[in-house]
Amino acid sequence: MEQIPAKTIVSGFREGNEWFGHNYNMNLYKGCSHGCIYCDSRSKCYGVEDFDRIRAKKNALVLIERELKSKRKTGVIGTGAMSDPYNPMEREHELTRGALRLIDRYRFGVAIATKSSLITRDIAVLQDIKTHSPVLAKITITAFDDALCQKIERNVSLSSERFQAVRALSDNGIFTGVLLMPVLPFVEDTVENVLEIVQTAADCGAKFVSPAFGVTLRQNQRDWFLQRIEESFPGTKQKYIRQFGNNYQCISPKAGELWSVFKEECDRLGMLYQMPEIINAYKKGYGESQLSLFS
Repeated sequence: MEQIPAKTIVSGFREGNEWFGHNYNMNLYKGCSHGCIYCDSRSKCYGVEDFDRIRAKKNALVLIERELKSKRKTGVIGTGAMSDPYNPMEREHELTRGALRLIDRYRFGVAIATKSSLITRDIAVLQDIKTHSPVLAKITITAFDDALCQKIERNVSLSSERFQAVRALSDNGIFTGVLLMPVLPFVEDTVENVLEIVQTAADCGAKFVSPAFGVTLRQNQRDWFLQRIEESFPGTKQKYIRQFGNNYQCISPKAGELWSVFKEECDRLGMLYQMPEIINAYKKGYGESQLSLFS
C-alpha cells in the first residue's frame, strides 16, 4: 500500500460539535475502495485524487502519538468522516487498531463511523477505552435488503453483516447505533425499508438510529452518482434531474411521511434519534470534570 506524507493527523480541539459531540477528527487513510455510489468524499472540494485507491498516512502512529501527547485537553476523537477506518487494507496494516490503542493509552474517547464488520475485531480495545472515556460506534446501514445494498455500496460488508456487527458491539457493552443515511430518493425511500432497518437495529441492541431522508450532490460527485445510479436503476437518473436539477440537497419527496413513521417507530421501541439525546447518552457517567471536556 502506498504511503503519503502527512504533517498532522489529529485535528485541533473544538468544543463538542453538533455532529455526535466530537472534539477532534482523525483520518488515517486517504481514499476509499467501498465504491458507495453516493459518497460525498469524492467531491472536488476535498482534493482527493484517484479516490478509489487507498493510501495510508506515512508514520501515522508515530504522528498520532506525538499529537495526543501534546494535546492540552482530552476529548472524543471522531474517525470515519472522509475514509472508512476499516477499509480492506486495515486487516493487514492495523493502523486503526494501533490508533485505538494510543487513544486508550492517552485516555481519549472515540467515535467511529464505518460500513465494515471488521470493527468487531477491536471490541476488546474499545472496551478498554470505555473504562475511562466515551466510546461510540456508528454503523451505516441504508438498505435493509442485501441485494439492494450490493448495488449501492458495492465493495463493503452486506447490511446483514453490519447488523451482526451492531449486535456484537452492543452485546459487549459498546454504545452502538445505526446511521440511516443517506436514504436515496426513488431507491431506498420506502416505509418498508425504513421500518425494517429501525426494527432490526433495535433487535440487535442498537441504542439509536440517526436518519437523513435524502442525499447531497455536488461537483464531480453528482456526475459519478447519476452515472452509477442509472447503471443499477435504469430511468432513475432522469427522475433526479427532473426533481432536483442541480440542487445540493436532494431531499426525498417522501421525507415528511418517512420521518413521521420513523419517529413513531423509534418512540415505540425506545430508540434515540435526536442528536442531543444521543450525545448525552453515550457520554453519560464519566463525571463532571470529564464531561466539561467532552461536552
